[in-house]
This record gives sequence, structure tokens and C-alpha cells, in this order.
Amino acid sequence: MSSRAARAGSSASFWTGAGSSREQQAARFHRESDRRRLRAMARALLSASVLVTLILGGLALRVQEIRLSYRLDQLRSTRAEFEEARSRLRVEVATLTSLARIEGMARGELGMVAPTRDQVQLAREFVTGGSGVGMTTPLTASAEARRRAEPGAR
Repeated sequence: MSSRAARAGSSASFWTGAGSSREQQAARFHRESDRRRLRAMARALLSASVLVTLILGGLALRVQEIRLSYRLDQLRSTRAEFEEARSRLRVEVATLTSLARIEGMARGELGMVAPTRDQVQLAREFVTGGSGVGMTTPLTASAEARRRAEPGAR
């Protein structure tokens, strides 16, 4: 065989897997680890993970902010509803405690009438002047103190 044929045969055996397989396996599996490349890859991976963590943290904060703004809007609308109900109830209380309404119900539904002069008796504390039945009986302590505080009292 010529050298050219030997080279062609050896290159054919190299590509087909025949020939010195021990040399091919040694060349294929033997790699020296490059520490600089390994460190650079580790730095890139660490940087990427920090960047992803920061982005996800910012995104989580934004989602929480949106959630809280929805909750705040809901609470504001609830507060407005309560304030409206409160004002309605105040109007209702004022209407129900109106003396004109109570008097109208007493006269209309219960059949009550206005009292005559002889049906009304004033309390001793509120009788003015020195005459009348109320002055013959002793006054209460608060009325007696008021009477003494008046100018011209005995």
C-alpha cells in the first residue's frame, strides 16, 4: 500500500471509529479544567440569579401594592356607605323624635287631647313667685339653694 492509500485508510478509519480507539478516547475524554472559565461561569450564574431575584422581588412588591390599593378602595367605598347610612339614621331619629310627630300620633292614633288648665300641676321647684300652694310646703334642697341665691331672698 502506498503512503497515500495508508493515509486515506487511516483517515477513513478515524472517521468510522476504527483504528486507534485508545488514542481517540483519550483525546475525546481528557480535558483540563480551566479555572478561569469555571469562575467566570459561576460569576455569570450568580449575577443572573441575583438579577432574577431582584426582578421577582420588585414584581412581588408591585403586585402587593396593587392588591393593597384595591383593598383601600374597597374600604373607602364601605366607609362612604356607612357614612351615608349614618346620616340617613340621624334623619330618621330626628323625624321619629319630633315633638310635632309624637303629638300628632298621640292625638290621631291614641285619641289623646290637650290637657285643660286644671289638669296641669307644676312641680314645686318650678313655681315662680311667693304665692300658691307650692310655697307652703318645704322645697327640695336644690330649689332651696336657688331661692337663697336670688337677690332679695330671706
